[in-house]
Amino acid sequence: MKHVLIVAPRFAPSNAADSHRVRQSLPYYREAGWEPVVLAVEPDEVAAPQDPLLLDTLPSDVEVVRVGAVPRAMTRRLGFGSLEARSLYSLAKAGRRLLRERSFDLVFFSTTAMTITALGPHWERTFDVPFVIDLQDPWLSDYYDRDGAPPPPGGPLKYGLIQAVSRRCEPYVLRRAAHAITVSPAYPETLTQRYGDLTSDLFTVLPFGAPERDFEILRESRTANPMFDPADGLEHWAYVGRAGGDMELALDALFRALAEARRADPDRYGRLRLHFVGTSYAEGDRAEKTVEPVAVRHGVGDLVDERPHRIPYFEALQVLLDADALVVPGSDDPGYTASKLYPYVLARRPLLAVFHESSSVVDVIRRTRAGVAVTFTSGEAPAEVARRVGDAWFSKPLPDVETDWEEFGPYTARSLAHRQAVVFDKVVSHRHG
Repeated sequence: MKHVLIVAPRFAPSNAADSHRVRQSLPYYREAGWEPVVLAVEPDEVAAPQDPLLLDTLPSDVEVVRVGAVPRAMTRRLGFGSLEARSLYSLAKAGRRLLRERSFDLVFFSTTAMTITALGPHWERTFDVPFVIDLQDPWLSDYYDRDGAPPPPGGPLKYGLIQAVSRRCEPYVLRRAAHAITVSPAYPETLTQRYGDLTSDLFTVLPFGAPERDFEILRESRTANPMFDPADGLEHWAYVGRAGGDMELALDALFRALAEARRADPDRYGRLRLHFVGTSYAEGDRAEKTVEPVAVRHGVGDLVDERPHRIPYFEALQVLLDADALVVPGSDDPGYTASKLYPYVLARRPLLAVFHESSSVVDVIRRTRAGVAVTFTSGEAPAEVARRVGDAWFSKPLPDVETDWEEFGPYTARSLAHRQAVVFDKVVSHRHG
C-alpha cells in the first residue's frame, strides 16, 4: 500500500465546491492501492455552508488532520479574507510535520485555493516527495480581460492583485509538479501554449466522479427540500450551482424561449416555477442575484425564484430529486466544464443543458443520452440560441429519461478514483525508475 498526503483545505463537513473530488474518492483509494491522509482547514474557518451528513460519506478510519486559520473577521479589516492567505502558514506547518514524521510517496493538492500549491515545490526539495495538482478551475485566466466580459469578482484592484500573484505562482508550480489533473481538456491546451516548455504528457483530464453513494445516503436520510413543495400542484424546474455574468447568454436564451412558450401556452407555463439555488459564493449581504434580473428583462420574473445563498449539500440534492425537470446553464467560456452535471444525471429527471459547443458537458450528455443539450458559439445572438432552446425543449412535453447507464459507468466516483490512482502510480514509478 502506497501513501498519499492529500491537501484539501476545504473539506467535509464544508460544502465547498472544490471539496468533493477528494470526498467522493476516499472510499475507493485503498482498493486502488493508496492509503490516504487528508490535510484540511477547520470547517468553521471555511466560507461555505456545512452539512454534517457529508461526514457519513467518508470512511470512518481515514485520517483527517485539521488546522486552524486566521479568523476572517480579522483579515477583512486588512482588505482580504481568502482561505489561502488565512491558512497558508498553518497548512505549511502541519504538512512539514506530517512529511517529517511519516513516509509518504506522494502529495496531492486538490483545491481551487491555488496559491497553497506553492507548498509543493518546497516540500519536494525538503522531503524528496513528488506532488500532483488538481486544476479544477483555471488558475491564471484572461476571461475578465476580454471585450464584453462582465466586471471581475472583487473589483478591478483586487482582481489585478490576484492575477499578479497568479502570474508568478502558476509557472513556478507547474514546472515543478510531477503531474496535473484537470477537469477540462481546454486547460492543458492553454497551459502548453502559454509555457512552451510544458508538454501535454504533464496533464490528465479527469472530471469529478458521479456520486452514486451520496444518493444512496440521501434516500435513507429523509432530508427536507427547503426551496419548494413538490406536491403544491405547480411544475418545478431547478438549478443548483453558481451563476454569473459568464452564464448570461445561456440564461438569456432560456428566458427568451420561456417567454415565447408562455405566450403560446399560458395555462401550462403559467404554472411553472424555476428555482435557481446557491448562485453566489459570496456570504450575507454580498451575495447578489444574477439570474432574476435576466428573467425580469424578458418578462418572466414572476416564474423565477433565485436564492443566491448556498444551502447544505444534501438539501441541494433533494431539490434535484424533487424537481419535475432540471436546467443547467453553461458559461460562455469554451473551457468551462460543469462537474455538477453528474448529480443532475443521477437525479434521473428530464434535463436541459445550454452550453458552449466546445464544453465537455455536451459530449457527456450526448454520449450517455442523459438529457437535451442545446449549444451556442462564442458571440452568438441570444435570439438564435433561444430559438433552438424553444425547438428542442419548450415545443414538446418533458422528455422521458433514457440514460445509457453502461455508457455512464466511466464517470462514476469509483471509476474516477481508480483513474486518479493510475496517475499516482505513474508518478511514483517514474520517480523510482
